[in-house]
Amino acid sequence: MTIASAIFLLFLIMDPFANVPIFLGLLKNLPAPRRRAIIIRELLIALLILLIFMFSGKYILQLLQISESSLGVAGGVVLFLISLKMIFSGSEDIFANTPEGEPLVVPLAVPLIAGPSAIAAVILIMANDPNRWMDWSIALLVAWSLVGIILIFSEKFSQHINHKAFAAIERLMGILLTIIAVDMILDGIKKAFGL
Repeated sequence: MTIASAIFLLFLIMDPFANVPIFLGLLKNLPAPRRRAIIIRELLIALLILLIFMFSGKYILQLLQISESSLGVAGGVVLFLISLKMIFSGSEDIFANTPEGEPLVVPLAVPLIAGPSAIAAVILIMANDPNRWMDWSIALLVAWSLVGIILIFSEKFSQHINHKAFAAIERLMGILLTIIAVDMILDGIKKAFGL
């Protein structure tokens, strides 16, 4: 895997375009400066979580006696389900029953940015070639930065891009995620059977 493909994969998994309406909906009752501060805080929390799992995920898997192949299949299944949701019904209603007030960690940082698929992806990327930890760190930082820019300026994007365009982008990303999910599942199965 190249750095560019890792960036693309992580960007797709973090899915900022699908998260824009959710972020705007959850933060709509807060003043604009506070919204931006919350988005930045949640982005930093998500980055910290992803970095922790990137560098310690292999050891967590060993402690829990979970194989990389199992993680690959599980991550692929979760990603596949998320991608189907993106394609067929959108992701806005996933967090419809979130409590009022200022969110902290859940649901913005986890699972919207650093969800199960993103965590599984960073663990798998690092586990496949741990000697390239600097490359994977750069890939994560670049993907996270792109996601951050989109989310921080989400209000401006929503003013210039209508709801149908966001839905179309989300469905397109869902289709790409479906392909990646199937590939993760197949790779996990191949590793499990030594193929």
